[in-house]
Amino acid sequence: MFLKLKKTTTKLLAGIMAISMGLTTLSPVEVFAANDATINLSKKYQTIRGFGGMNHPSWAGDLTESQRNTAFGNGENQLGFSVLRIYVDDNKDNWYKEVATAKSAIAKGAIVFATPWNPPSSMTETFTKDGKKAKRLRHDKYADYAKHLNDFVTYMKNNGVDLYAISIANEPDYGHDWTWWTADEVLNFMKNYAGSINCKVIAPESFSYNKSMSDPILKDSKALANMDILGAHLYGTSYNNFAYPLFEEKGNGKELWMTEVYHPNSSSSADKWPEALEVSYHMNKALTNGFQTYTWWYIRRSYGPMKEDGTISKRGYCMAQFSKFVRPGYIRVGATENPSTNVTVSAYTGDNKAVIVAINKGSSDVNQKFVVNNGNIKKVDRYRTSGNENLAKTSNLKADSNGFWANLPANSVSTFVCDLSSTTGNNNNNNNTSNNDNNTNNNENATLKDGWYYIKNVNAQKYLQVKNNKGKNAQNVELGKGSGAKGQKWYLKNVGNGYVTLKSGLGNYMVDVANGENKNGTNVQIYDGYSGKAQQFTIDTTSSKGVYTIATKSSNGTKVLDAEKKGTADGTNVLQWAYGKDKKNQQWKFEEVK
Repeated sequence: MFLKLKKTTTKLLAGIMAISMGLTTLSPVEVFAANDATINLSKKYQTIRGFGGMNHPSWAGDLTESQRNTAFGNGENQLGFSVLRIYVDDNKDNWYKEVATAKSAIAKGAIVFATPWNPPSSMTETFTKDGKKAKRLRHDKYADYAKHLNDFVTYMKNNGVDLYAISIANEPDYGHDWTWWTADEVLNFMKNYAGSINCKVIAPESFSYNKSMSDPILKDSKALANMDILGAHLYGTSYNNFAYPLFEEKGNGKELWMTEVYHPNSSSSADKWPEALEVSYHMNKALTNGFQTYTWWYIRRSYGPMKEDGTISKRGYCMAQFSKFVRPGYIRVGATENPSTNVTVSAYTGDNKAVIVAINKGSSDVNQKFVVNNGNIKKVDRYRTSGNENLAKTSNLKADSNGFWANLPANSVSTFVCDLSSTTGNNNNNNNTSNNDNNTNNNENATLKDGWYYIKNVNAQKYLQVKNNKGKNAQNVELGKGSGAKGQKWYLKNVGNGYVTLKSGLGNYMVDVANGENKNGTNVQIYDGYSGKAQQFTIDTTSSKGVYTIATKSSNGTKVLDAEKKGTADGTNVLQWAYGKDKKNQQWKFEEVK
């Protein structure tokens, strides 16, 4: 994107003065919050896929290795990005430019998606639009264009980059400097050609979340079946238009990504304060309206999260208040969005943590009470960015099991990382309970080679499979008689530190502990692969040779995959349950697929 609309935001009203309370030393002017910020960990919304930005070597130069570490690492003085967007050049001879940074990002746990601006020139034609010369994809070249996108997917894969998704076009409704598409042309391509693309498909990536570009896809069952991710840009989009009721109605099983923006402008320094705080506010609004990713334009730019010298900007720190702590696979949960004038809150859960982001855009400090329902707090650490702070950490805030008070300085964003107590669910209907349930799993890790396996339950003598042999998010995992179906094939991949992932033969879906919970009875399903804790396991030895347990990382190895109620019938559910010594319904054999 070269030219973009400037984003305008409405200033909130000043707060009401009241009695001051709080954990920290309070400023002379302070507001007492009108309401509690209540976090409901049981009210769950979308799964967060991640945060990141665009690397465009052809237009802005490649990131250096040091800058890649700053962008995609999650240590001190790093942004914690987990999403990289790359460019599909219309000239195949330039594809090599995208490989180095993409490989580096993937090595650090990020996902990579790609967007084309133009088809190859041999596939385009000129036409007149609004009295001016313009470019479009020839209607007789749609199949060739789908092959072109497939060729890019294959090229990247052959060079060590498995793309998570590929878009069909960048801003088809803003093609002044690239290729125009009408809504009907997008629909035609999605309906009749996108199904041949061997990767998740993103569409339509409208310039300003123009619903008229995506409504036709949502209303057409065939086009919708070929769209995996609805992508949108938020240039000039008012906050009132962030919601998308038709997507909520029709988009079941589809993802919603914000695939490009810079905000609030490209003219100011990224260090200008409090203007940079608008980035956190904009991100928060996108997330509370259902977006699962938030992708900035150029990662390295004077107005971006990383300045041209490779250091993190104020805008970058405002992004990092989310990206470093709300990790891939976390789930947005219920939160009082506006507990006080000028204060905006959202909350997330994963890895046995609750993460709360609170933004105070007002000119007065606010003393805010946070109440966490359906979870017990062990510890709270705060990270804050303000005019004179960058991710400043305060450890061990005073808290009780279900809440805490915190001071929110004027013009600041605070992230509260709450460690939660591990709780053991009590399912009286599960006959798995026994005196052995609290046995410690001290068995040694086994190392199996990467490859395809059938996974057989020792007690039932039946195989781990995806219900109905259907690949989609949250599809159940169960037992079934051996059939050789794709839903019974699992690709075991060693990912380091003794952990493995198990990918389904039905596509890029991993065995997944629902919501990454550490509870007895948590269901086991498949979900889009992102390799977070919920999708990592250890294969552990038992007293029998060639027989293993599959322990979950989300429980720190204390719980394992378990055939519910020691069931042996086809369709027996598989869930997570506390390890018990010599419990055969928790034991598995790995049979190589021949």
